[in-house]
Amino acid sequence: MINKTHNENCLDTMARMKDNYIDLTVTSPPYDNLRKYNGYSFDFESIAKELYRTTKEGGVVVWVIGDGTKNGSESGSSFKQALYFMECGFKLHDTMIYKKKRIVPLTHKRYEQSFEYMFVFVKGKIKTFNPIMIACKYAGTETWGNRTFHKTSSSGLVETNNKRVNDYKQKENVWEYLNAKDKAFKHPAPFPEQLAKDHIISWSNEGDIVYDCFMGSGTTAKMAILNNRNYIGSEMSSEYCETIRLRLND
Repeated sequence: MINKTHNENCLDTMARMKDNYIDLTVTSPPYDNLRKYNGYSFDFESIAKELYRTTKEGGVVVWVIGDGTKNGSESGSSFKQALYFMECGFKLHDTMIYKKKRIVPLTHKRYEQSFEYMFVFVKGKIKTFNPIMIACKYAGTETWGNRTFHKTSSSGLVETNNKRVNDYKQKENVWEYLNAKDKAFKHPAPFPEQLAKDHIISWSNEGDIVYDCFMGSGTTAKMAILNNRNYIGSEMSSEYCETIRLRLND
C-alpha cells in the first residue's frame, strides 16, 4: 500500500487502512463543480469520517479548498466542510491562506478572488511542528523604543541594552505561490509543489506516511519522496494515474 497510487475511490483505499495509520494528509478536493474531473464526484462526509479514523493521534489533515460562486453568492462550502471536520472530532489547528500570485481577471462586480483556504486539522494534540523560518527584513538592526536603526561606527550611538532583531523569523500563515497551470501533466487544478513541500516539512518527519486522497497529477507524492517521506495516493482517474507514474519516474 505504501509508496503507491491506488486507482480507486479514496474510501476504498482507506477501508484497507488500520486505525491511526496516517501521519499527514495533504490534499485539495474537487469543490462546487468548478471543474470537470472525468465525471467523478465524492462523498465528502464519509471521507472526513475515514480521515479521522485513519489519522494518527497528533496527526494532521491539510484541506486546501475555495468556494464557487453561483447566482451572485459564494457557496460557503469551505466553511461547511471545516465545521464538519470538527464535528468528526478534529480540532481546527489553523486557518491558513494560499495566496495566488497570478490570477485571471474576471468581469463582475466584486474584487478578484486571489486565494484559497488551507485548513489545518489535528487529531488530538499536535505531534509534529517544524516551523519554516524566513529571513527578517530588518535583520542586523537594533530596536530603540519605537524606532529601529542601523548601528554603524559613524552613528555616534553608544552601547545600550537594545534588542537585536533576529536574522530569521517564523513564517506567517498566509503563504503566497505562483498559480501556474500544470500543462505538462494535463491536470486542471494542481497546487504548487512548494505548497505541498512546505506543509510536508511543517507537519511531518522523515519516514512518516503522507496521504493524498485526491492525488491528481501527483504533486504530494513527488514532494513526499523528495523530502524522505513515504506516501499513499488515491486517484479514480486512470489517465491521472498514468500521469503520476510518468511524473514520479521522470
